[in-house]
Amino acid sequence: MQVMSASKTSPLTWPKALLLIVCAAGCFHLAYAPTRFNFLKLLIIGYVTCLVQLGKLGSVRRAFYAGLAAGLLCVAPELSCFWTIFNWAAIPLWIVLAFWTGLFTAMTHGILKRFGNAWVLLLIPCVWTGLEYFRSELYYLKFSWLNVGYAFSGWRVVPFKMLGMYGVGFLAAFCGSLFLIRNWLYGMVGTAVVFGACAAIAPPPARAEPAKLHVAGMQLEFPTERALPMLLDRLLSKHPEADLFVLSEYTLDGPVPDTLKNWCKKNLRFLAVGGKDPAANGNFFNTIFVISPKGEIVFRQAKSVPIQFFKDGLPAPRQSVWNSPWGKIGFCICYDLSYTRVTDRLVKMGAQMLIVPTMDVADWGLHEHQLHARVAPVRAAEYNIPIFRLASSGISQVVTRDGAVVDSAGFPGENEMIAGAFDLNSEGSLPVDRFAAPVCVVISGMLMLALVFPRFGNQRRKSSDAAEAEFSSEENPDKSQPAKSS
Repeated sequence: MQVMSASKTSPLTWPKALLLIVCAAGCFHLAYAPTRFNFLKLLIIGYVTCLVQLGKLGSVRRAFYAGLAAGLLCVAPELSCFWTIFNWAAIPLWIVLAFWTGLFTAMTHGILKRFGNAWVLLLIPCVWTGLEYFRSELYYLKFSWLNVGYAFSGWRVVPFKMLGMYGVGFLAAFCGSLFLIRNWLYGMVGTAVVFGACAAIAPPPARAEPAKLHVAGMQLEFPTERALPMLLDRLLSKHPEADLFVLSEYTLDGPVPDTLKNWCKKNLRFLAVGGKDPAANGNFFNTIFVISPKGEIVFRQAKSVPIQFFKDGLPAPRQSVWNSPWGKIGFCICYDLSYTRVTDRLVKMGAQMLIVPTMDVADWGLHEHQLHARVAPVRAAEYNIPIFRLASSGISQVVTRDGAVVDSAGFPGENEMIAGAFDLNSEGSLPVDRFAAPVCVVISGMLMLALVFPRFGNQRRKSSDAAEAEFSSEENPDKSQPAKSS
């Protein structure tokens, strides 16, 4: 007996599926394109909607391959820098990222077939959020770029502070599911209502507070140790009001030299600079050192998540915040900012500001730098704390606590300077998705088991029944004949 009604939606034909694949890729690239027209960011809803529609294909395999094709058309052009970095190895990396899109469309097919339209508004957003969170945070090849939430980076009408990045993805998948219920007009009206409500409840721009801390930095890619004091003199001359100077990740190829300690002592300034902290067996920790006006190292933080396939040091044995003279400051080194499980811990420790020294090589291209620059505004808006991000070759950013970029330095921007004034009057807080997204991972896992194992069980039961019938017919040939009516 069938407990839940299956979807009565007619299967999708391949010509329509191909059109949806192309539309999904088009919506995705337009939503991620750098533009002044923020309303184009809403096309990311069209991207998710097209993926949901691909779940209507006639089989799980077809839905998966369609989603995989759409994913490849999205990730390969956006992450063309992978080819520059990895050459032919970029292809399997693109496929790995596209796999999650295919898995989503395959699970959407299973939901429609097994549970019907009555459950899509709940299950599809949970699956989207669960897969996105797992891909971004939980497994070895975790990589959060190109998530739905980053498409809205810098747009303050989206309530990141309440929903968080993964919560915005949940909302987008909910809107995409609306188009399955009745018709496209119904879905468009529902989407407009949902995002209109979000714009209405979005927090107003943060009020300017008296600045306590002035920070300045200079974009330098692999400078010589000898040139650093002179370059810092130029930075000090341009920004004499700065209390703290910041240089990028891997500015130094080793520990902090005496020349920088003496510079801090001479100019009575704090300096945060990236280098290598030696470890056992010839290893090292990719570390940010903070040098005081006395020329002493008063704080250090290693990178929590070294980049896969790179010689990026050992993972940090612990995280901590710097109890600076102005307040608690957390340090995220480069891609650490992309992982909420790293930044969440700093916020829980009471961080009132994040400083993000970053190494993005100029050879990776402008588009890679533009994608990376989407992360800081989203994090600032999520936690309601300001961020100072200093990159080696761009795009450095001064971001307010509501996610607005008030100053930036360009690409490649060698020797360009950036500065900002910050108030550290309040601690950050976690958005609701930090608690809801792991629950969606569990729901997605349970749903995957529910979709896979009953089918396996049914096949096994059919095979067992057929074997038993065959055995019975061999043992009792007379009983295999139809019974005569009495």
